[in-house]
Amino acid sequence: MKINIIGTSGSGKTTFGRKLAESLSLPFLEMDAIFWGPDWTFPEDKELFSKLASALEGENWVLDGNYTRTLPIKWDNIDIVIWLDFSFLRTLFQAVTRAFTRILTREEFWPGTGNRETFGKLFSRDSIILWTLKSYRRNRKKNAGYMQSSKYNHIKFIRLKSPGQAEEFLREAANNQELIFN
Repeated sequence: MKINIIGTSGSGKTTFGRKLAESLSLPFLEMDAIFWGPDWTFPEDKELFSKLASALEGENWVLDGNYTRTLPIKWDNIDIVIWLDFSFLRTLFQAVTRAFTRILTREEFWPGTGNRETFGKLFSRDSIILWTLKSYRRNRKKNAGYMQSSKYNHIKFIRLKSPGQAEEFLREAANNQELIFN
């Protein structure tokens, strides 16, 4: 089973993805960890696509993350896309809470990268909060389009519109995988 969790920054993709992967006993892959290099460096497409293709070689996995340019690789042979489509205020609240928690804890996002949230970054044009504000509506429109596109008829889309729905989905997935995924 191959699953991609999508949603706007701050929607909880990584947290949800980890929980789902654990309950299904599947490997969890974090798209941001595949994408970001040390010191917030961007990979060239060739490098990114190669790293992603290697990470997705397994027969079963849960991957969180969007990165539109990677869709041909991620969704070529995927079974399910789960869209965390929470309200704007909920998503923004989660993005702000996460950013401030990471600033206070000085948590390194991905081991060996040195990438951390800082107050300087939080109030820059690269702010994750600013990104959430700018991309929320655009992402919702794009994700809704994916669900309607005949290009992706081979994918089962699941749209979860609240944290409560997401928690219920996780409970049901843990208890009866066939009910959820068939």
